[in-house]
Amino acid sequence: MNLNKVFILGNLTRDPEVRTTPSGITVATFGVATNRIWLDKNGQKQRSTEFHNIVTFGKLAQIAGQYLAKGKLVLIEGRIQTRSWDDQNGQKRTRTEIIAQSFQMGPKYSSLESGVEPESSLPDKSSPTEEIPEEIAKIEDINLEEEDKEMPF
Repeated sequence: MNLNKVFILGNLTRDPEVRTTPSGITVATFGVATNRIWLDKNGQKQRSTEFHNIVTFGKLAQIAGQYLAKGKLVLIEGRIQTRSWDDQNGQKRTRTEIIAQSFQMGPKYSSLESGVEPESSLPDKSSPTEEIPEEIAKIEDINLEEEDKEMPF
């Protein structure tokens, strides 16, 4: 039995770029950065950042283009895929991507490091807020298996 499943929680490094393939499939690509913080053997705080290329298709790609933005926190669930091609100079190129099968958007209100603002700074719950359409409330329920069969690569 094999399993190719990845979860990452990080911040978008750029706004999603949405395009449509010649066969009519919507594709969104964007980057996510994840941080790792640890103490080295001398007790000094160390930090490293990994950058991930994310690709998503169909309805999920449309939602990503509409609601995700640079700097926003997102939880991605998907699979790792590496593709290769020859560039214009005949050089072989490879790119490892996470094909997002679902994602959850981070909190609407965030502050510097903690990702959550103090309750006192949140708006009064009785005040009107922007409603997220019901179809987006459960993004993880979107099944991309049908669209995966038509992937252009």
